[in-house]
Amino acid sequence: MDAIVKMLEKHQPFFEKISRNVYLQAIKDGFLGCMPIVLTSSIFLLIATLPGVVGITLPQPLIDWCNKLYNFTMGVMGIMVAGTTAKNFTASMNRRMPAGKVLNDGSTMVAAQCSMLLLAVTQFTTKFNGSELSVFDCTSMGTRGLFSAYIAAFITVWVYKFCVSRDLTIKLPKEVPGAIAQNFRDIIPFGGAVIICGIIDVVVRNLMGVPFSELLIKLLSPLFTAAETYPGLILIQAATAFFWFIGVHGPSIVQPGIDPIRLANQAENLQVLLAGGHPAHSLTFNMSLVGEFGGTGATFIVPFLLILFMKSKQLKAVGKASIVPVAFAVNEPLLFGAPMILNPYMLIPFVAAGCVNVSVAKFFIDNVGMNGFSFVVPWATPAPIGIFITTNFQLIALVFVAIIILLDAIIYLPFLKAYDKLLCDQEAERAAELGLESDGAAAIAASTSAPAVEQTTASVEPTAAAADSKPVADQTEPAADASAKKDVDGLKVLVLCAGAGTSAMLANAIKEGAAQTGENIASSAGAYGQHTAIMDQYDVIVLAPQVRSYYNDMKADTDRLGIKLLAPRGKEYIDLTRDPAGAIKWLRENLD
Repeated sequence: MDAIVKMLEKHQPFFEKISRNVYLQAIKDGFLGCMPIVLTSSIFLLIATLPGVVGITLPQPLIDWCNKLYNFTMGVMGIMVAGTTAKNFTASMNRRMPAGKVLNDGSTMVAAQCSMLLLAVTQFTTKFNGSELSVFDCTSMGTRGLFSAYIAAFITVWVYKFCVSRDLTIKLPKEVPGAIAQNFRDIIPFGGAVIICGIIDVVVRNLMGVPFSELLIKLLSPLFTAAETYPGLILIQAATAFFWFIGVHGPSIVQPGIDPIRLANQAENLQVLLAGGHPAHSLTFNMSLVGEFGGTGATFIVPFLLILFMKSKQLKAVGKASIVPVAFAVNEPLLFGAPMILNPYMLIPFVAAGCVNVSVAKFFIDNVGMNGFSFVVPWATPAPIGIFITTNFQLIALVFVAIIILLDAIIYLPFLKAYDKLLCDQEAERAAELGLESDGAAAIAASTSAPAVEQTTASVEPTAAAADSKPVADQTEPAADASAKKDVDGLKVLVLCAGAGTSAMLANAIKEGAAQTGENIASSAGAYGQHTAIMDQYDVIVLAPQVRSYYNDMKADTDRLGIKLLAPRGKEYIDLTRDPAGAIKWLRENLD
């Protein structure tokens, strides 16, 4: 097992390179920027539909109003994703542009949305009350048009890059105000992007008889069908957990490619449910509640196992500290505290548990009558509650939840027991070395951490994330004493992670530490990919371990804006979230 982990560590830079791919990043961040659409529209849908489950009949005007809000948010999500994807892809492209040449992300955003409409939407005329009307087919404006959105975004930004790099723009005299001059400079690349997508639309419609969005669905349908089989679901879940195990944020790599079909399937499930049928799609957006039951690795039950069955003081402490975050799918305290990432004892259960969960879910949907997931709930919803809601409050869903909790416990317990024995032996050895009683409780509690944790956690750090592969905190000499502490008055700190869950833990610790020490420090949490519009308002940006592989890209932006960038190691980050005063001290020590 150790040999396998060493092999994985050897290839970690390659996997990190995949996770930093500019196209995957743009898709992930573009979709993340539209998550408010998904979550807000789902609220109105729940208002319109769920009361009927318990026999409450709402006034029809209220139902119609809620459905309208859903249709004009979720129903045009494809258009919005085209814009946000183009905006994020533009930011990545600007880092690679020659000095003095910058792409206008506002213009690329609008151009991508127009181009997406050309690729995905059909216009036709119809008669209404005796008059001819021009009508848009809205089918592909929503989640069905996501592939068209991505293609439009990439084409648009590349056309802008081509034109701006070669000065193919309309130049006005310097006396013309900058905002007006910029609009004229964007005419040629804007027109070029729209024309190219318009030509693609004409060619596809004439040769294939369908809009571009339907062509992609038709060509990729065998892949989608394969993805919804048992092997397909297992492969998706195994890849997600595998990448996280080696220290690369797995969902960022796996999910962008399947999000369009997951959302489309969930929307189709909803329509079937509202029509009184059985929603049968298993590959849906909220299947992550099952495969990532408590976070990647299906770790919901693990804190309970650590508290109830482990003897190691380290594991019991980790279990107590992580039980609440893991319940809300924030399992980094567990991943880095136990640790589970790159821990040879945890590889098999970490990958296997989620795979078993999605297989059982498909069996329940196909054979037992459980509904496929139809409603969208926030990712941080406790998994048992989220599963119950999104299956339309079926009692069989509660039986399903109980079964996967039991199965996950059975999968994890033998490996946790083996790891627990190792830690107990090490704790006993340390106690003997310190000349204490056999349990050595006081000394172990006061010491830093068990050697096994240090050894395992040290290997989790990305080797290509920072300029010299050392953590930022290691690159700066600490303050000599308390009197030499640096001024942090008025400091504004932004902490970033993948979904604003882990980052909130450190941001809250910094707030608490500032209150304890009397420092004037403001801290906020955010998701990487949604930071570009607000990052210039902060003095320090901290990258959580799960997004540390983006260090080089972020460093280019922070250096340009004069912002300090910090990227603590995995266990170091978790320790800071538990030590508010220590978080303030750490900030002081790492400021120039």
